[in-house]
Amino acid sequence: MSAQDGKKGGKDRWHPESLAAQALHYSDPETAGIVPPIQPSTTYGVDAAHVPLGPTQYTRYHNPTYSQPERLLAELEGGEEALLFASGLGASAAAFMALSPGDHVVVHAVIYWGLRGWLEDFCPRWGIELDLADLTDPEELRRLAKPGKTKLVWIETPSNPLWEVLDIAALAEIARQAGAKLAVDSTAATPVLSRPLERGADIVMHSATKFLNGHSDVLAGALVTREKDAFWERVLDNRSKIGAVIGPFEAWLLLRGLRTLYVRVERQSASAQRIAEHFERHPEVERVRYPGLPSHPAHELAKVQMQGGFGGMLSVEIAGGRKAALAVAANCRLWVRATSLGGVESLVEHRATIEGPKGSCPENLLRLSVGLESCDDLIADLDAAIAAI
Repeated sequence: MSAQDGKKGGKDRWHPESLAAQALHYSDPETAGIVPPIQPSTTYGVDAAHVPLGPTQYTRYHNPTYSQPERLLAELEGGEEALLFASGLGASAAAFMALSPGDHVVVHAVIYWGLRGWLEDFCPRWGIELDLADLTDPEELRRLAKPGKTKLVWIETPSNPLWEVLDIAALAEIARQAGAKLAVDSTAATPVLSRPLERGADIVMHSATKFLNGHSDVLAGALVTREKDAFWERVLDNRSKIGAVIGPFEAWLLLRGLRTLYVRVERQSASAQRIAEHFERHPEVERVRYPGLPSHPAHELAKVQMQGGFGGMLSVEIAGGRKAALAVAANCRLWVRATSLGGVESLVEHRATIEGPKGSCPENLLRLSVGLESCDDLIADLDAAIAAI
């Protein structure tokens, strides 16, 4: 049964949280099972003329286990099609590899550091002109865009780990005037809180390892497109030919995680808001970076672009510099010291140590990924960790 088969209150379809919880109201056509099966086969039979008997011939092209999570993601983001990849970086790379030598791209300077490092190496070797810029002011894109030459604009909002908020609609309009596509890394927002395609973006990327899966046990990425065009076909071709495909078991786990996405993100966002408000008043905290705070420079924009909360990610800058920040992280007992984000467990990370000397992260910044623990416990643990330095 498709998503459009559901009706509620005269609307054309069910609410997105209903679609997610029931994996698009899935029912196995053979057994009536409500949980989609895993298809582990890497190869599929053909007839006497070597025409595939089913929807695929080889898992590097497609696997039936991908279908349900891809359809669900496309539905949640309001896109025409979604593709799963082996990682978020693999998904991002597939988009940039769909470009041609001589093309120009503009990328917001504060993005996932792994992607930025890859772009700084890849673009010169691929013959792509790369501009890293502060796109919190959309007019900077207007200044840098080269009509007919600029093909892709890449942003992340909220951006990791400073949680800047960029104006998707304004950037999309400027990109369109230059003949470029706007791609948005919406990993931190998720479709629960933000739908960039509705604001004019052309492509949405998710590191599905994070909130979409939500259990720290799957490495995955996803792209969702507004429309299937020649650019998208090149992206699909890249996934197949390079082999940047997710495993069927991982795709199945991702779908399982998506079914609880809305309740998790709503709880994590509510807790992050409380934590941000508490530590903004703390005398040993110099700054809290969180779009849900009125003190955030783009709070009003965040209220427009993010509906229902401001995400489960925030950063705190500890008074006393790098040494004090590291000591606070070391003193935490409930917050887990680990990389990544978006899982059910709360994580604390000294981001400057992870990014190294090429990073742009403040030395006193701790990145916090809020999980599903008691918010009171999380606040008490971080309070005690700060008091102990």
